[in-house]
Amino acid sequence: MSVAVEGVKAVVLRDDDNVAVAARPIPKGAVLRLGDRTIEVLEPIGLGHKVALDAIEPGESVRKYGQIIGFASRAIRPGSRVHVENLRADLFERDYAFSVEHPEPPKPDRPLTFRGFLRPDGRVGTRNYIAVISTVNCSASTSRYVSDRFRDGAWKTEFPNVDGVFAITHKGGCGLPFEGPDHQILERVLAGFANHPNVAAYVIVGLGCEVGFASHLVEAQDLVTLVVPGTNGASGQPPSRPRTLNIQELGGITSTVEAAVKAVYELLPEANAWSRTEQPASKISLAMECGGSDGNSGITANPALGVAADLLVGHGGSAFLGETTEIYGAEHLLTRRAVSREVGEKLIDRIRWWENYTGMFGAKIDNNPSPGNKAGGLTTIYEKSLGALAKAGSTALVDVVPYAARVDKPGLTFMDTPGYDPPCTTGLIAGGANVLVFTTGRGSVLGLKPTPCIKVATNTPMFERMTDDMDLDAGPILEGEPVESVGRRLFDLILEVADGRPTRSERQGVGEEEFAPWSIGPTL
Repeated sequence: MSVAVEGVKAVVLRDDDNVAVAARPIPKGAVLRLGDRTIEVLEPIGLGHKVALDAIEPGESVRKYGQIIGFASRAIRPGSRVHVENLRADLFERDYAFSVEHPEPPKPDRPLTFRGFLRPDGRVGTRNYIAVISTVNCSASTSRYVSDRFRDGAWKTEFPNVDGVFAITHKGGCGLPFEGPDHQILERVLAGFANHPNVAAYVIVGLGCEVGFASHLVEAQDLVTLVVPGTNGASGQPPSRPRTLNIQELGGITSTVEAAVKAVYELLPEANAWSRTEQPASKISLAMECGGSDGNSGITANPALGVAADLLVGHGGSAFLGETTEIYGAEHLLTRRAVSREVGEKLIDRIRWWENYTGMFGAKIDNNPSPGNKAGGLTTIYEKSLGALAKAGSTALVDVVPYAARVDKPGLTFMDTPGYDPPCTTGLIAGGANVLVFTTGRGSVLGLKPTPCIKVATNTPMFERMTDDMDLDAGPILEGEPVESVGRRLFDLILEVADGRPTRSERQGVGEEEFAPWSIGPTL
């Protein structure tokens, strides 16, 4: 519900909350009316920040979303701002109540479709790219020089079904234990992009002496090329090993670039042979991410994305969520929805791993939220997590998977990832997401090829300030538009983007610099 007086508006999310959230800046001296109570605002409250509705004594819990977001570090008077100066994230026990809820997804009114690229394994691409994959940072510039040769789009007239040629570059690939955890993660990520439904063909470029050498990647991940449409692997081309090029073997950068450019030109006719066909909405695999969050993320954009995710699951599609460090303190809401105790316990195992992992470096998970999050009104990791989890909608949790693991199950899946946006989205897309929705309150400009990224603004002022970067404004929710209405508009937009509509980040060419595989171990 909302409380408003003469243009002053704040949102109370649950009846037992003792804070409200400013839907627009609230000046000192404004009066909020909540039922038969009046509350004078004692200090300016910024957009997305919290104002106390009750007196809260030191050590008492502060509640938002009907959940604990922290504990008062000093006495808080009604009408005061509730933030870093008077709220802290003490530890508290959560009731995991494994698998006590069994929510059913919404039943669709009618089957919905989009036009996508049906691949031999049954997955469907929403885009049709050729990738130049670097095995190591030492071949990153070379790989980029190759993709740069196709940036002018002069080839598009002859190959209109190809969306582009892009380079996958990174800072790793060497200085790590051979076949150790980081090597395995990197190869799993690279294979996830090579085998991605949005990638029709690829070339692998290595240096030649690196730990993550090209032939090991191909053999360990069993990489093969796609069968050209219409051949069925019989009368035409069966799957074969992909083309790998090593700078040391070819005599340096210049000769490698020329060889790789030639290889890409040879792949263009094969990639162009793929065309869009009518596909059911169940073929959409949706990655969900929030970044540059603010105090309204959990009120507007994230719940709207939760509605869209529920609608997709209702159509038989897949939705997956990451950011283990940003569900911390809210994980008990997911374990209740787990399809089994085993699935719920897999999630808690990852929570415990992160507690130990961060402790090894003298860090705490509550080092998150970031300074920008706090400037936008978020105070503790518990508050941020509860808002972030709103993206997960209301359907059952069907699985918990490792970082960058391929996600094949329909329904809601959780992937263990860091909260930091580039490695998180890199893992989600390696898992097979063919559409990414990214919600933001402060204004993130992330994109990540080969998957189109839809940006959803949590508030209208930021949407209007960054209109070239945002695809949808969820701010009208603060003015009274139902969350369900915005969520349905977002679901419609997901279908349109899957069908080929370019996103704002695609129009600006964003998406090659953000590839960032997670590294958990030492650099040797």
